[in-house]
Amino acid sequence: MRGPRSFRLTPRRPTVPRLALVRLKPRSTATLVIASLVGLVAFGWPLLWQTDQAGESAIGHTTDAPWLFVLLLPLLVAVVLAELSESGIDAKVISLLGMLAAVGAALRALGPGTAGLEPGFFLLVLAGRAFGAGFGFVLGAVSLLGGAMISGGVGPWMPFQMFACAWVGCLAGLLPRVGGKRELAVLTAYSLVAGVLYGVVMNLWFWPYATFGSAFSFIPGDPLAENLHRYLLFVVATSLGWDIPRGVLCAVMVLTLGRPVLAAFRRTARKAAFDVPVVFESRRADG
Repeated sequence: MRGPRSFRLTPRRPTVPRLALVRLKPRSTATLVIASLVGLVAFGWPLLWQTDQAGESAIGHTTDAPWLFVLLLPLLVAVVLAELSESGIDAKVISLLGMLAAVGAALRALGPGTAGLEPGFFLLVLAGRAFGAGFGFVLGAVSLLGGAMISGGVGPWMPFQMFACAWVGCLAGLLPRVGGKRELAVLTAYSLVAGVLYGVVMNLWFWPYATFGSAFSFIPGDPLAENLHRYLLFVVATSLGWDIPRGVLCAVMVLTLGRPVLAAFRRTARKAAFDVPVVFESRRADG
């Protein structure tokens, strides 16, 4: 007689869900690229264009910021419309986007940049990771707009902040797909870097127009490398003390709350069946 057979169970590696509520299809990808190029030009044109406006005003971009805001809103709407036309987004996704944007706006009102501490950044990172780059881009811009309205932070800097927050959420959705503890480590490191780079990028909205001394100010006509060198000195001497706390707070919140929040986001996506197409079938009546 043969003895009882023994079975060996080999654990399967957990699969990482690839959910993307605002999917990067051709139209939405082109719209995101165009929006990002507009943002890059808005931030960097004073460095590339030989302007003589440096030092005339302590607040830069006061004239082109309203036009940038007027241009940004249609681009955000274009992302949503592109996905509506390609069946990549529906009413459930829009309702979730609105809910998370309201939460992000409330978090920004709780900490509107005091000492660089902005708790709303961790929501952008986790939502962009769980739901995709397109969702993170739209959520970053809309939540910043709502937070600015609540906290009274409306000014010429707002459209630049909307672009910077949109990039934070978008790049979180483009991170490498890993699972388990490695995913949390990647998101924590990204949160730290994104929190610091957000401040570094945001300084460009006013730096070329202000005077901080010859060693830290933008000098029209100088080579780009020399102006960038002075800009880095300005960042280290002034804003880095605000940027590092922002990145550290975001990284700590992702490290402590990242696993349950990601699980909740992915459970919501599964139960709502965001990635299941709706099909209507006709049934014939009996008799």
